[in-house]
Amino acid sequence: MWGILTALLSGALMSVQGVFNTEVTKQTSLWVSSAFVQFTALLVCLAAWMFTDRTSLATLAGVEHRYMLFSGVIGAFITITVVKSMDSLGPARAAMLIVISQLIVAYLIELFGIFQVEKQPFEWRKMIGMLISIAGIIIFKW
Repeated sequence: MWGILTALLSGALMSVQGVFNTEVTKQTSLWVSSAFVQFTALLVCLAAWMFTDRTSLATLAGVEHRYMLFSGVIGAFITITVVKSMDSLGPARAAMLIVISQLIVAYLIELFGIFQVEKQPFEWRKMIGMLISIAGIIIFKW
């Protein structure tokens, strides 16, 4: 139950953040806005770390698959691509395409066991669900 609520909150926050980032970008620039977003996220994370966990930052050196440490770089590109897509498509269409893209990529990661994720068998019902989602986007667009 908590996982479902957390996922719903995450989606809502991503949509609101995308709108905020797009508006800030219109008033500044893509790079100023993105840098500010990442910087303020860093401040929040550092504050949370200071008050909760305090695990040594040196533990990052022990991360087994070093390429996983590039997730912050990916986060910067997420910010940029969300802003650009929301600016050109509007929040609703952009969010739908972002979600379907997440769904397809996540399913492929599970299906092929990429990035040390446990490999899952192909299921037609999941494929049909994705196709219905894509059909929903097409219907929404037109």
